[in-house]
Amino acid sequence: MDHSGNGECARRDWLKSAGLGTAALMAGGQARAQSPAPIAEKVRGVVFMVSDGMSPGVLTLAQSYSMLTRKRGTRWWDLINERSSVRGLMDTASANSMVTDSAAASSSWGGGQRVNNGAINTSPDGREITPIAAVLKKNRKARIGLVTTATVTHATPAGFASSVPARANENAISPQYLERVDVILGGGSEYFEAKTRPDKRDLRADFSKAGYQIVHDRGQMLAARGGKLLGTFTAGHLPFSIDRDHSEKLAARVPTLTEMAGAALSRFLADDKPFLLQVEGARIDHAAHLNDIGALLGDQLAFDDALASVLGMIAGRGDILVVVTSDHGNSNPGLNGMGNGYGESTQRFERITRFAGSHERIFAEWAGIRNGDAGQLSSLVKRHLNLTLKAEEIEALTAILAKRDVTEWNHQLAKPEGLLGQFLGNHTGIGWTGTTHTADPTLVSAIGPQAERFAGMVRNSDVFGHLLEMLG
Repeated sequence: MDHSGNGECARRDWLKSAGLGTAALMAGGQARAQSPAPIAEKVRGVVFMVSDGMSPGVLTLAQSYSMLTRKRGTRWWDLINERSSVRGLMDTASANSMVTDSAAASSSWGGGQRVNNGAINTSPDGREITPIAAVLKKNRKARIGLVTTATVTHATPAGFASSVPARANENAISPQYLERVDVILGGGSEYFEAKTRPDKRDLRADFSKAGYQIVHDRGQMLAARGGKLLGTFTAGHLPFSIDRDHSEKLAARVPTLTEMAGAALSRFLADDKPFLLQVEGARIDHAAHLNDIGALLGDQLAFDDALASVLGMIAGRGDILVVVTSDHGNSNPGLNGMGNGYGESTQRFERITRFAGSHERIFAEWAGIRNGDAGQLSSLVKRHLNLTLKAEEIEALTAILAKRDVTEWNHQLAKPEGLLGQFLGNHTGIGWTGTTHTADPTLVSAIGPQAERFAGMVRNSDVFGHLLEMLG
């Protein structure tokens, strides 16, 4: 299914594929009730929220962690328990693998077709697929927003608004946002500045000429009044929340996901135009790759705060749909039973609340120490995580950081982040299956008009059709 044509063609193709999917379910004896007619509730805007790389078990961990640290539960947990919300699971596979990456996952949402891992809205046979942002701009003059804690040109936001054969080519993605995306907030200034772009194009100047207000830090963003906004607050990804929250300098300069989501949504709610806003908690995925439970839970709660803010902003409105999901799982963290009768599990889990820095920060600081020894590494871990590792654990970690062989039978964990995650698991009870994405279905919650579209098992490539039918 190639969406390089107009929106009507894309819609017909999607409806055809949806019908075939229904027939397949019936033939397999797995039929479920189907809506006999199109859903009539009017949707003016959709906020599509992505907790990137969130394995299903993270929701339970975040709920418990929030109770420990904030004496209240999470908004997503509450949403799942609301009678007015819809619950489902996302089938996350890509065109060439049971395990998807973020590029293929977001392309399935934004282009309506499963593509190979690594590609953004480019079919397996090399055809360009027009992303939903371009379709909605052309057909409805809809407003489009991309908000993320990664670079704004990273795979997940790019899947809604660009088409490139390789996700790594972020320099090719950024120009495609011009006049296609109205509000762009996150990291990635290096892909817009002339001095860091290979072609030396001053994209910021181009966006400014096109009417975008350009902001560089939290204060400028909060003070901005322009309807179109480009804000890149770091050269690369935004810092993990655990690092931002322990640094006055970072907290003053870098906005939270809640603040960025609010800046985008407030602009879209100010008029009656249709809109599609993607809000991504990107660094949840990065923390899972690093087997970093402190950073993961910190960013999951930051995402949950953004969800609470979005739901608060649309309270009382009947024309805004909010969808909350993940593109794939990652490393499947879980709390294991610890001690006799598992009596130590809660106590071990509570130790995470004392963490004050990410694994990323530990490794970055270690890289800055010339000829560092085991004692210095032990001090780094102690300072940021408030835990003392065993001498043999520090020795193994020092060796693998120096690229020396260590004994580790799980090949995925035979790396610094894998070893550190295992060693910390002895203290916290948190176990990891590896350091990569997983094939598990992810959670979906939806509330608002036509939320029932997201009930049951939702194939990721069907999301495009739902969004197009509602907004196109």
